[in-house]
Amino acid sequence: MDRYRIEPGKKFKLEDYSPNDTGDFEGKKQKGIELLAERRAEIDSLQELLYAEHKHRLLVVFQAMDGGGKDGTIRAVFDGVNPQGVKVASFKAPSQTELDHDYLWRIHAQTPGKGEIVVFNRSHYEDVLVVRVHNLVPKDVWKKRYDHINAFEHELYDEGTTILKFFLNISKDEQKERFMERLDMPEKRWKFNEGDLEERKLWPLYMEAFEEAISKTSTKWAPWYVVPANRNWYRNLVVSTVIADTLKSLNMKYPNPEIDVTGLKKRLTNE
Repeated sequence: MDRYRIEPGKKFKLEDYSPNDTGDFEGKKQKGIELLAERRAEIDSLQELLYAEHKHRLLVVFQAMDGGGKDGTIRAVFDGVNPQGVKVASFKAPSQTELDHDYLWRIHAQTPGKGEIVVFNRSHYEDVLVVRVHNLVPKDVWKKRYDHINAFEHELYDEGTTILKFFLNISKDEQKERFMERLDMPEKRWKFNEGDLEERKLWPLYMEAFEEAISKTSTKWAPWYVVPANRNWYRNLVVSTVIADTLKSLNMKYPNPEIDVTGLKKRLTNE
């Protein structure tokens, strides 16, 4: 899945990444779905190992346009994992208390501890996306935030956090179809907000903002992946594969028990 990873310092244009791409699985949807099931099982097992070893931390960041599939991806990829070691943090409009602090204050409080996976459903990147598009702060303020974010993520990395960032890349036409589906289905209608249509008008500005944010903050220690997201099954396969491979690369081991296993087994046998 390295084809979707944005290399630091490399020229990057969103138009070069098709939201309809299915990689090596063109015409092989069923095979992709079967592989997704394997990846989910791997993540389940690896998350248990991560929690038991209590050494590493994993932060997974999701960003997308409205309708991009953040909720669906989180459900699909982490279905079945032990909730004791996985947390999801969602970042809506900041409260007054949060606004009274620096913009990273509320973010740092949600980062993972040892043995944890924390998933950000939206994140600190809102402060170079929404804030930029809606002119909530001057340009000379949000421009500095790319350096702030890189430094913040590097600090997390230095302290033992592995960071993965995913931009779920859907087309404007696909977003329209998903909005129509939300309006047509009562069980999804509650998710629709009229403000989503106003945000849709700003699509070109958001694409510029995403492009620059990804270009300036995809680093060796916190890479961005631009995930084709028009096909849900392939989106989920890409994300789950990257996460599973990353967890495997940590070379984790179950800790040695601080108990006399032989003695305890003997006591149980003699009961």
